Amino acid sequence: MGLFTSFNINASGLTAQRYRMDVIAENVANVNTTRTEDGTPYRRKVVTFAEKTGGPSFADTLKRAKGTYLGRGVKVTGTFEDYETDLIRAYDPAHPDADDDGYVWYPNVNIVTEMTDLIDASRSYEANATAFNTSKDIAVKGLEMAGN
Repeated sequence: MGLFTSFNINASGLTAQRYRMDVIAENVANVNTTRTEDGTPYRRKVVTFAEKTGGPSFADTLKRAKGTYLGRGVKVTGTFEDYETDLIRAYDPAHPDADDDGYVWYPNVNIVTEMTDLIDASRSYEANATAFNTSKDIAVKGLEMAGN
């Protein structure tokens, strides 16, 4: 694996985790949003990742055939609304969005889950930053040794 390949892999991880943290921040900011533009409560958003794959080049095919690891990094495949988790129904007859029975539908955002995901994304970001800096240090040492 080349030096610039490792930079690209680490940079893709940094970018993906930063985007994930932005989506988590959006979820936390909308924890009490009972009405969006379409009139429904806010739904929690989830980011999905996938491995970056290269084009079908001869070099890639040869490396796969030899069983050599071929890393390209990570990419964001999408941001989806969470329909697996139910919205929260709470009794609050004074709320402007309460139905005839006095119940309000709140977003399916759980602060504990969001903070746990934020810690995970933050640590992944830090790991990618550390790996990037290590690759950079190796490159600098190599240049120093070549200069002597």
